Amino acid sequence: MQHITDWLYRHPVITYLIIYIFLVYVYNNVFRVRKLPLLKDALIYLLVGVGAFILLLFQHDLGLPIVYCLAVAVFLMLLVRIRYYNEKRGQTKSKP
Repeated sequence: MQHITDWLYRHPVITYLIIYIFLVYVYNNVFRVRKLPLLKDALIYLLVGVGAFILLLFQHDLGLPIVYCLAVAVFLMLLVRIRYYNEKRGQTKSKP
């Protein structure tokens, strides 16, 4: 794990992009209720970018495992999505 942490520390732009992509995925699947107008949507993604920068500072300066925590969150969200898909597929097969 230390090798990956060192690599992330040496490449802050890539680390920022990873954090931003994970945050956008979490926002879209958890907090987004409906489609917003374009300007409000752009403002939300700008604020997510600011939050990603703050989390990047936490990752680099404080040594917190931000990327690892977001990766676990996204992985668990994908597992839930796969589970719901399988349940829905099983319900449609069992109906006459």
